[in-house]
Amino acid sequence: MARMWRLRVGMEARAFLGRMAFGLAGTAAGLLLLAFLAGLAGADEIGGAGAGRTGPVVYDAEETARRFCRLDESGAMWLSLPDGGTHELITTPLDPVLLNAGDGEFHPFDPAEVRAALAAVRFPLDQVPVEIFILPYPRRSGLESAAGPGIVLLAPGVRALAPEQQHAILVHELGHVVQHARIPDDAAAWRRYRALRGITDEARYCAASPHADRPREIFAEDFRALFGGPLATASGTIENATLAPPAAVPGLAEFIAGLAGAPRGERLAAWPNPARGPVALARTGDRAGMVDLFDVGGRRIASLGPEPVAGGWRWVWDGALERGGRPATGVVLARERGSSAPATRITLLR
Repeated sequence: MARMWRLRVGMEARAFLGRMAFGLAGTAAGLLLLAFLAGLAGADEIGGAGAGRTGPVVYDAEETARRFCRLDESGAMWLSLPDGGTHELITTPLDPVLLNAGDGEFHPFDPAEVRAALAAVRFPLDQVPVEIFILPYPRRSGLESAAGPGIVLLAPGVRALAPEQQHAILVHELGHVVQHARIPDDAAAWRRYRALRGITDEARYCAASPHADRPREIFAEDFRALFGGPLATASGTIENATLAPPAAVPGLAEFIAGLAGAPRGERLAAWPNPARGPVALARTGDRAGMVDLFDVGGRRIASLGPEPVAGGWRWVWDGALERGGRPATGVVLARERGSSAPATRITLLR
């Protein structure tokens, strides 16, 4: 409470002592009022920031307040983000728009937990530009955490958020970012995903459906369940309990992993990575060739033939060397023959 009070007092002092710029743009996320599944059920989407960077960038609550929040002449606080638009923030849990005041203060996401959740994601995020804003206050127009093209906004809770909640919500929202970046709604790959997932009935599974039946939310939950770390997947469930668990859908993990290289068409994605056992490599595309695995000294240790899957191709390595035995802990590199894409780095664990 004291930290949030200091943020507000400092901002009010700056407004009193100098002119404030009121041409604000941005989109805010909202407040997590319920526990894990209820929080996911309230997730929403927003316009994207288009950061133009590779990999995630995280702004903690204090930096978000300092760089992107302003007070207007009436004392109302506004969030200004790179994507345009303005949203008023709610600065007190006693505001009548909130049905639950919790313990009387807002609890932002912990930046250390956010970074830990990112580090545990088993999907190559280095080529997914995304700016992650940890908000000090929720927006008045929507109380949920939100995501869109290139942006994630993490809403504070009215009670302290458990690490499992923070990890699960962040990775769910990252699923929205990946979907926007790799399979927009009009893409053929998106249609293939819907067919693979068994959600082709557009009357039941559409943007106007109940939250759990919305295709984008199903994808975000699949992403969380398949590629999130242990805390992000601690519940062992997905929001829509009527659907098969993602791990039980043949080819689903490989399809989503293959989206990591979708913009180039030739970039291989490895899953899981790091790996303690077999590794699946995947990508989208109409044609595929042999994949060779090399140790860090450039020596070929295995070659894999392609298998067709929904949306593209996969290669499965059981971890065995071409000449017998298994490699030591370390790094191997995977490259498809004839491809100009960078080699995919796979970390082996024991």
